[in-house]
Amino acid sequence: MTNDLISVIANLALALSFLVALVFGITQVHSAARDRRERLTLETIRNFQSREFAELLYQLTNRQMPATQAEFQSLPQNEQVIFIQFAQQMEHLGILVADKVIDVDLVDKTLGSFVMTSWEKYKPMFLNMRIKLPDPYLGEYFQWLAERIDKRMTEKPRPPVYEQKL
Repeated sequence: MTNDLISVIANLALALSFLVALVFGITQVHSAARDRRERLTLETIRNFQSREFAELLYQLTNRQMPATQAEFQSLPQNEQVIFIQFAQQMEHLGILVADKVIDVDLVDKTLGSFVMTSWEKYKPMFLNMRIKLPDPYLGEYFQWLAERIDKRMTEKPRPPVYEQKL
């Protein structure tokens, strides 16, 4: 009977050790995921605060956007690069939100309606280029993100933080 008791205690200790290890492992995975999300959030915010991004915003708000691929190609090279770079950043941002790497709330709080207004400026050119190239996927995540932000702001607009009781 002593051997049976020792076997039961050993089996219980083994099962308990397994459960503790499982809980510890799950906790570590969740912690690593939270840390990763925080790092990506901070990196995204830093990118929005760079001088280069500010220059892109300035150029986009103060320039007339071409409506067709031909108009776009007639622009000086440096202006084409500016438009391409901003579109790529918005596309990348849309991919990150669609893949749930960063939260759409972050985009709403940092850029908000600017995503929608910039898509509206790009929209005629992208729609034209989707047909002319043809590339039906051109700017798809940029468009998706803008439409998602627009829907959020229309259906459940968040109150400005200065109006919230924190």
